Formats: sequence, C-alpha cells, structure tokens
Amino acid sequence: MVRVILVLAALCIAQVGAQFPDIATIEPDLTVPGLSEGEPGPGRRVKATVPGYRGTKVYHVLYLPPDWHPDRKYPVLVEYAGNGPYRNRYGDISTGLVEGSRMGYGISAGKGYLWLCLPYLNGEGTANVRSWWGSKPERDPLPTVNYCLEAVKLVCASYGGDREKLVLCGFSRGAIACNFIGLHDDRIAGLWRAFIPYSHYDGVRKWGYPGADRAAALGRVRRLGSRPQFVCSEGAQFKETVQYLAGTGVKGNFTFRGTGFRNHSDAWLLRPSPARTELRSWLAKALK
Repeated sequence: MVRVILVLAALCIAQVGAQFPDIATIEPDLTVPGLSEGEPGPGRRVKATVPGYRGTKVYHVLYLPPDWHPDRKYPVLVEYAGNGPYRNRYGDISTGLVEGSRMGYGISAGKGYLWLCLPYLNGEGTANVRSWWGSKPERDPLPTVNYCLEAVKLVCASYGGDREKLVLCGFSRGAIACNFIGLHDDRIAGLWRAFIPYSHYDGVRKWGYPGADRAAALGRVRRLGSRPQFVCSEGAQFKETVQYLAGTGVKGNFTFRGTGFRNHSDAWLLRPSPARTELRSWLAKALK
C-alpha cells in the first residue's frame, strides 16, 4: 500500500490560531543570482527561449550550477511562479514574472541541480502572462503545457537534464500548476519524478477559471499515482489540503508540512529552517 505521510498534522490542528514568525526575523543565507546576458553557463542564470518561439515575447529562465559540465547528468527543478503583481500586509511580494521565482534556488542552494523557471503563456502562445494562464475567458492551459514539454526536452538534450529526475515545484499559482499544468494530460503527467507545491493545491478551492472544480481536479490528481508530493504552506494552511485529499479517496505518497513562517512568499526557502532541511532530505530520498 502506498504510504500517506502526515508530517506534523496534529500540530497543524493545534496551531490554527497560533502566531507564526515573519521571515524578516531570519537572515537569509542564500541570494538568488542576478540575470546574466548571453548563453547559459556554469553558475549563470539567463533568459532563454525555445527555438520554435523565437520572434515571440515568450521566455523562460535557466540556471546551471557552478559545477555544471556538458558530459554530466543533473536532476532538474522545474518551477512555476505565483500570480502577480501581488503584495500583502506583511510586505510579501509576487511579481508574477518568470524571473521572480526563488524556490528552486532555495531548495538546491544553487548546487547539483539545473533550475528551469517556466512561463505561463497567453492563449495564442505568443507572450508570457503574469496572472493564471491563457487568455480570458477561456484560460486555455494548452499553450503553457506545450511550452513546458518543449523546454524540458531542450534542457535535457542540451544541458544534461536527467529525464528520470525531473521535479516540478511552484509557489501559490505555481503550486496549483503542479497538478493543473503538470498533470494536465498524459503527455506531460509522465515527466515528473516528484512534486513540491507550496501554498495552495489544485482542487482545494474553486478559482475563477475553467477546470478549477473538484471533479476536474480529481481527474488530474489520479494521474499522480505513487509519485511523492511534498505539500507545504505558510502557517497551518496545509490542513485544507489534508482534508481535501482525504475526501478524494486518492491513495498517494503525500508529505504535509508547514513552513514555520506566516508569509505567503517563496523567500522562506532562502533562509535556514527545519522545514527547508526536511524538504531537502525528502527530495534526496525521492530521487534515489
């Protein structure tokens, strides 16, 4: 039987009304490298475009670790950003831009992994969008799905990405995208070894786009099978996802964890914390 791991679930219920610290109280030990011009290279983070999209406004961001060598294989952290522009009362910010992503760098500390930050495309597949995916009112995810397939293929073929060790992660909108985009159909669903959705989960709440209902979300999560997901959230909010998944009857390999902070921000991963340590250990085991 597939294991269902409920990490700190009891603590979650006990702390619903508790106060969690702000990330500003912890000094970061990581800084995401700035964007560089030109071609990808060791230790560089650059904007790039899949060849078939040249001449459009579509782009992704690729980071190669300092020890990158063209003859080696590397696991790949594939990341989707949150909606933007967004700012809350704690000063947490999400730009909605590909280059605003931070999860992959925090998870890996910039070492040993390729880090691929992917865009959401408009309905025509000609530009990145900062809010959800596709164009109103259809919000068609297929251009986004298709770009993901092409970008992952390119990174594996040209930069040593290991097709057996592709990890999909995302913050907020990106957390929903882990299933909504990553498990959208059989073409894309089979890519992934593991998933890290942070803050929100596909199907828990009904958002304003087609396919956000629980019946449609159930069809997607059934494509997950036994592959592991590290489901994390600020505060104790992951309890909603615990309850939702229990109600679906889906038997999955889920780990649920609070970040230990109150912030709706992927910047928590740039700071030391028990949750980050646990996530890194979980990922190492998932990739063995």
